[in-house]
Amino acid sequence: MISTLILVCAFVLIVLGMPVAFAIGIAGASYFLIPSVFLPDNTAVQRVVAASQSFPLLAVPLFILLGNLMNTAGITRRLVGLATVVTGWMRGGLAQSTLILSALMGGISGSAVADAAMQSNILGRPMMQRGYSSGFTAALLSIGGLITATLPPSLGLILYGYLGEVSIGRLFIAGVVPGVLLTILLMFTTWALAVKRGYQPVNDRAPTLREVGREVKHSFWAILFPVWLLVGIRFGVFTPSEAGAFAVAYALIVGFLLYREMNLSSLIDALTKSVHDIGMIMVIILFSGTFGYVITFERVPQSIAEVALVAFSDPTVLLFVIAGFLLSLGMLVEATVLVMLLTPILVPVVTAAGVDTVQFGLIMMTLVTFGGMTPPFGVSMFTVCGILNTSYKDYSFELIPYAVAVLVLVSIMILFPQVVLFLPDWLM
Repeated sequence: MISTLILVCAFVLIVLGMPVAFAIGIAGASYFLIPSVFLPDNTAVQRVVAASQSFPLLAVPLFILLGNLMNTAGITRRLVGLATVVTGWMRGGLAQSTLILSALMGGISGSAVADAAMQSNILGRPMMQRGYSSGFTAALLSIGGLITATLPPSLGLILYGYLGEVSIGRLFIAGVVPGVLLTILLMFTTWALAVKRGYQPVNDRAPTLREVGREVKHSFWAILFPVWLLVGIRFGVFTPSEAGAFAVAYALIVGFLLYREMNLSSLIDALTKSVHDIGMIMVIILFSGTFGYVITFERVPQSIAEVALVAFSDPTVLLFVIAGFLLSLGMLVEATVLVMLLTPILVPVVTAAGVDTVQFGLIMMTLVTFGGMTPPFGVSMFTVCGILNTSYKDYSFELIPYAVAVLVLVSIMILFPQVVLFLPDWLM
């Protein structure tokens, strides 16, 4: 009963507009002020400190810094050129190129919102000038950011792995196949809509090998980064946390020495943005230590697991039920918050049901990230519509075909676990 009140308190404070970190912190700390709880008050402070003492947690600030560095290192412009050459000959070529760019940037930005905002600023206006409706443009650029939820180094997967005590290396490698499948499904949906609406290609012919080779050479160092990341983790050269440090050093070398587009001013700007982003996320993580302790102490995961396993004996049915629950909550609450709140609760439930935690992690991150792109409170939706001055009604209507594609992918991941697991099982 007490744990239910704590959960309700956290959600009510979030809905009322209180900053997420303080909503979680107040809800968790209030537990220790209840007379019937025989725990010292300073336990709340101890759990905040304990949450910071984690080596894997170093990956979070490092990859946030990486995303900002990559945006100032001259990489984005080169990847846009490559994506346009590769897909410009298809129906809706410019729209297709945004999806390829999302896939290429998936291993760099690590954030769906950051990816959507970046592409909206770069490609949003050119798409609308070529005849794409503002609603279609906004929906496409927003949903393209979903690819970053699965391709490494997804920040959501890092947080899930840390909170759920799941191998971050396995999560990174497992995200490759779902990320590629999602890209294909979204490209097919875009092609079907382009044919129906008469959206034309950017180029009048398919590219030659010479043209593709020229663009690959032009963006070689940008493309090489995700390869170094996966190979390094696979062969034990570095851990996921150490991979973040390697990636930051790599971005600085590319920006200053190879592309020579980064200078001291742009570096300071990237560091300033990173400090803001890191501070916001780390405060949430630290205060979630108290909240997670309360949930565990009250045996909430065990109680939910017992009820769920009695009600749903089939793991597949249980996953579909949890997927519907995550999708509904994702429409109301930001993805990072859901990962913080629900990972300690749901991981023991799916583990008891015999579901692989890596498979569940990819399903969870896909759904909660997708929720941020849907009405009524999607962060990506607000970001893209604000940048492109698009109405939420037009955006929501145009999102429907892409929502179907995402749900198809989630169904595949639930029904065929090896789609997610065969690559990490093979490599690790």
